[in-house]
This record gives sequence, structure tokens and C-alpha cells, in this order.
Amino acid sequence: MTRGNQRDRDRERAQSRTGKGAKGKDDGLTPEQRRERDAKALQEKTAKKAAQAGSGGDASGGGKSNTKK
Repeated sequence: MTRGNQRDRDRERAQSRTGKGAKGKDDGLTPEQRRERDAKALQEKTAKKAAQAGSGGDASGGGKSNTKK
């Protein structure tokens, strides 16, 4: 059994669901602005992790342990 134009129709439906014809997100930022924003977010995240680790333990309760068996 052949698929015909099913693939093309499915692509059109997927594009209409997302509301965009282009791939990826376009947030109106240049690549340099995006790098700065991401670097700032990463710094904040690492500072939060360092503060959490320095405050007396792992409050998240998840992750891998470093003990070997």
C-alpha cells in the first residue's frame, strides 16, 4: 500500500499546529545577545547550586551518588 501525499499533508498539519512555518524559535535576539542571555542564566544557575551546596547539603534529594561499590 502506498502512502501517497500523506507525509506532505502531515507536515502541513504539524506546521499549522505550531503556528509557524519556520523551524526553531525566533525570539528577536541576535546570536550575540542570545549568548549573553544564556551565559547569565548559566551563571545564576551555578551560583544557586553553589549556595545550596554550601548551605549544608543537598536539598533536592535526587541525582547520583559518588560512592563506589
